[in-house]
Amino acid sequence: MNRFLFVMGDFLSRPPGFYVLLVAMLLCTALVPFGLTNVVTYALSVAAIVITGVVLIQGYRDTTAIHAKLDEIIVSLNETRNDVVGLEHAEPEEIREKLQTLEEEAMKAVRPPH
Repeated sequence: MNRFLFVMGDFLSRPPGFYVLLVAMLLCTALVPFGLTNVVTYALSVAAIVITGVVLIQGYRDTTAIHAKLDEIIVSLNETRNDVVGLEHAEPEEIREKLQTLEEEAMKAVRPPH
C-alpha cells in the first residue's frame, strides 16, 4: 500500500497528474447543469482530500531526504558534533532548546566579544 501511495503522490505532484485532476474537476463541473450537484460535491471533496494527501506524502519524502542528506554531511565532517543527528525524532521542546543553543553559539562565533 505504501508503494502505491508514493507512486500516486509522485504522479499527482507532477504536471500530468495535475492535468488529470483539472480534467476531472472540469468534468464534474459540467455535470452540475444535469442536476448532479451531489455527485460533483462528492467528487470534488474526494479530490481535495487526495490532493491534501499528496502534499503530505511529498512533504514527508522531501523532509526525510533532506534530513538524511544533512545527517550525512554532519557525520562526514570531523569538526562537527553528532548530537544533532536524529534530532527530528526528538520532542518539540527538545528541538527548540537545541535550536536556541545552536543559534546562540552561532551568534558568538559571528560576533567576537568586545
